[in-house]
Amino acid sequence: MCAGAHASVALTVAIQNGPVPSLLLAHGNEAQKERWLPRLAAGELIGAFALSESEAGSDAASLAATATRDGDGWVLNGRKAWITNGARAGVVVLFARAEEGVSCFLVEPGSPGYDVAERVTTMGHRASETVTVELSDLRVPAGALVGEPGRGLGYALESLVVGRAGIAAQALGIAQSALDHATRYALERRQFGTPLAEFGATQAKLGNIAARIVAVRAATHEVGRRLETRRQGGVDLGTGFDDLGARAAGAKLLASETAMYASDEAVQIFGGYGYMRHYPVERLMRDAKGTEIFEGTSEIMRVVIARALLQAARES
Repeated sequence: MCAGAHASVALTVAIQNGPVPSLLLAHGNEAQKERWLPRLAAGELIGAFALSESEAGSDAASLAATATRDGDGWVLNGRKAWITNGARAGVVVLFARAEEGVSCFLVEPGSPGYDVAERVTTMGHRASETVTVELSDLRVPAGALVGEPGRGLGYALESLVVGRAGIAAQALGIAQSALDHATRYALERRQFGTPLAEFGATQAKLGNIAARIVAVRAATHEVGRRLETRRQGGVDLGTGFDDLGARAAGAKLLASETAMYASDEAVQIFGGYGYMRHYPVERLMRDAKGTEIFEGTSEIMRVVIARALLQAARES
């Protein structure tokens, strides 16, 4: 429910607790884990995840930022976009194209060559820090490479499964908050001498939102349980829609579209007041839209699901 209270805080925490530490846990070496994970867990520093670029959003394989070997280290150049926590982070998990392919590096903001070009103003999540970063001959040591060179894209996609589960949870919080606000308002607001809650149209809206939230909560919790099973060493043998990546995509798709539906209906219940900035449902609606875009758009989620289904059918 953190996202229901303030989605911007939830987004910051989701990056901190989701794809950044999960990637380090899965592929970092012992020195990297010892240096970064305790400080991330204690909140001593914030993590950021720098995958996207202006020409490589949904198509992560098209990254143009480069990583060139230089002695026993690397030199990074390029421009990374839409980085949450990108200026205030203590460590950034950053992806760039090396000779072997897309590779993953740990970068410290404030290092020479890491320059925040601009902070982006977004429709929703206004308190969240989203920035564009210029990499200009940024030198990092050999120990900054995570895992093997050329394996970064696989690491990123693996981490996005965790990130998508996190966005599903955020969207669930937004949807529940929209329902809570709309329910209370329907009891308080009177039209034609009758509380809004007494009108059948209002009850239908509340019932539809609540039913969708039940489904979203079940889907999101299932993905969370399966992620925990994988973390503890369990084997994920799912195929088709039972594939964990497809299930996470499905939970995010369902949750984000439910958040948008719930907040839209809540604005309708509030009427003219719902369209005003100083009422909560207006902000919830703007924040809900972001969940349909972050960590892969709804269109990409459908592609992920369909590919898993088709691959399973080919192999059956």
